[in-house]
Amino acid sequence: MRTLGGQPASIADLKRVADELLHAAGTTKVWYFDGEMGSGKTTLIKVICEQLGVSESTSSPTFSIINEYQSDKGDTIYHFDFYRLKKETEAYDMGVEEYFESGCYCFVEWPERIPTLHPMHFFKVKISEEANNTRIIEYSLL
Repeated sequence: MRTLGGQPASIADLKRVADELLHAAGTTKVWYFDGEMGSGKTTLIKVICEQLGVSESTSSPTFSIINEYQSDKGDTIYHFDFYRLKKETEAYDMGVEEYFESGCYCFVEWPERIPTLHPMHFFKVKISEEANNTRIIEYSLL
């Protein structure tokens, strides 16, 4: 797992962080975001979407489970939040595997709620809270 810049990331650093993550992920389109509630997963996803050309408002799909965005190039981006899932079969029933195989970016919050539905390869981003409202952001290709 690689730590971004070897130091905590602040809100002001998020565009640089998003660019580095996009570069590090390469062609991997399914991203898993790991972090405690309130650690900044949704905020980071919002900035990544902006870097990908999404101009519409982005928000956490906590209640809808999935949000769909369009980039200025017409690319579709899916944002999942599995926090409210009661059973993994709910994700299976909504066709999450088809989304993962679509070739579109899929940003997944709370991926531990779908332990057997992981794609073969994905990009993992781990956010840890530090002092002074900063974050340590680590990533790896799996």
